[in-house]
Amino acid sequence: MLEIIFLILVSGYFIISAVLIVGAKKIFPRLNEEELPTVSIIVAARNEEKNILACLESLNHLEYLENKLEIIIVDDASTDNTSAIINNFIKEKSRFQAIKLNEEVKGKLKGKVRAMAEGIKMVTGEIILTTDADCVVNPMWAKTIASYYLEDVGVVNGFTSQFISNSFSGMQSIDFIYLLFIAAGTINLGKPVSCIGNNMSFRKKAYEETGGFENLHFSVTEDFLLLNAINKLKKYRVVYPLNKESLVISKPASTLNKLFNQKKRWAVGGIETPQLGIGLLLWSFLTNLFLFLTPFFFSAVWLYLLIFKVSIDFFVLLPVHQRLCLQKNLKYFPVFEIYYIIYVLLLPFVILFNKKVKWKDRVY
Repeated sequence: MLEIIFLILVSGYFIISAVLIVGAKKIFPRLNEEELPTVSIIVAARNEEKNILACLESLNHLEYLENKLEIIIVDDASTDNTSAIINNFIKEKSRFQAIKLNEEVKGKLKGKVRAMAEGIKMVTGEIILTTDADCVVNPMWAKTIASYYLEDVGVVNGFTSQFISNSFSGMQSIDFIYLLFIAAGTINLGKPVSCIGNNMSFRKKAYEETGGFENLHFSVTEDFLLLNAINKLKKYRVVYPLNKESLVISKPASTLNKLFNQKKRWAVGGIETPQLGIGLLLWSFLTNLFLFLTPFFFSAVWLYLLIFKVSIDFFVLLPVHQRLCLQKNLKYFPVFEIYYIIYVLLLPFVILFNKKVKWKDRVY
């Protein structure tokens, strides 16, 4: 009986993965260079003295028409040397502007949401791109993302990988790509369930039509909150192209504790995901649960199902990594598979008993 249940779960897992691949690999029309809109980039930074300079340098090397690009760095009440590094770097660089917030919070906006809202008040561009202070962007990032903004497009997302130095960072990098593959697949099929703010963009007009962050309830995953609000307007398309030139590289979590806090924050934010997202999470949970039980119910059939499930994950990840020119990272796939099974099974129980989130030295 258990083998039949496992067979049903793995078969469903295969069908879901195949459908998501179709969505993730969807090709979208693009604007010519002379048609590109004006763009504003916002980076919210808090206590990022170790990371902000690399981010600023990559933004400074972006290829875009000089009079169509501005970069706004929001220092979110940093207590380290972040502000000095920003101000020193942007001297005599006309593309850059910087604002510094104090710790005092008025109204319901707080944390990164507040920093983003304050940055958006300053923008003049038609399209707003966002990334994080611990990220490095491709020189073609802004131009590539902006090229997808046909008149009816409201949100364009991009893929993010991570700097790799060992198995710990390698498994995180594959995990990022896998989760964003799911996000891209669902978004491109018209059913958004998630996105990530370190490689996100949206039309300023669409943002204003939602009422902005001031009109939305607080969330520790403000990126998906905004995407969902724009999608609900039913006026704009949301697209997630699989394009290596829009790739962003971020710093991985350096310790297990930081990785746990990151995953917990995403899981808490994921509570607000639509029914489709909950369904996908539940199916993944059950499939990985049976995978975890393999040693206890071992048989030839069980082993074949285990191999089939692991093969599905690998052959889903392979074309995505190839399109992004990251296939060498798949040497960490075995470590990722073990890590993925563990956190998929543990996280639901963690947030069931404690939904407090620690994020940038603040607790929500």
